[in-house]
Amino acid sequence: MINKESKLYSIFTGTCPKCHEESMYINPNPYVLADTLKIHEKCSNCHTKYRMEPSFFYGAMYVSYGLGVAFAVAAFVVSFLIFKSSLTTAFIAIIGTLVVFMPIIMRLSRNIWINLFMNYDKNLAKK
Repeated sequence: MINKESKLYSIFTGTCPKCHEESMYINPNPYVLADTLKIHEKCSNCHTKYRMEPSFFYGAMYVSYGLGVAFAVAAFVVSFLIFKSSLTTAFIAIIGTLVVFMPIIMRLSRNIWINLFMNYDKNLAKK
């Protein structure tokens, strides 16, 4: 289990980066595509604003690109090198993997991005 005080906890659970108590997202299911990126304005526990400035999460696009490449490489390695499929099948596996995991990649990239700028605070977690 991941330590609740670590950034990884907030990244993988999508909780507030300051107190790790409340989910940042309105809908916990990333596959409800209409609500995938909808977040609360602020944490109800510690009152941290999630959007520090307008267009704050635009930087998460760069993180999303990196995560997408990592998922694509993993899909290629599994399909082409482990299962010994053809190159065409490997590329179809890459496309399928990216389509299926895109909501998760988008949320993970936002979680990573906000955790680059905010740190866990034990005092806020006790509120």
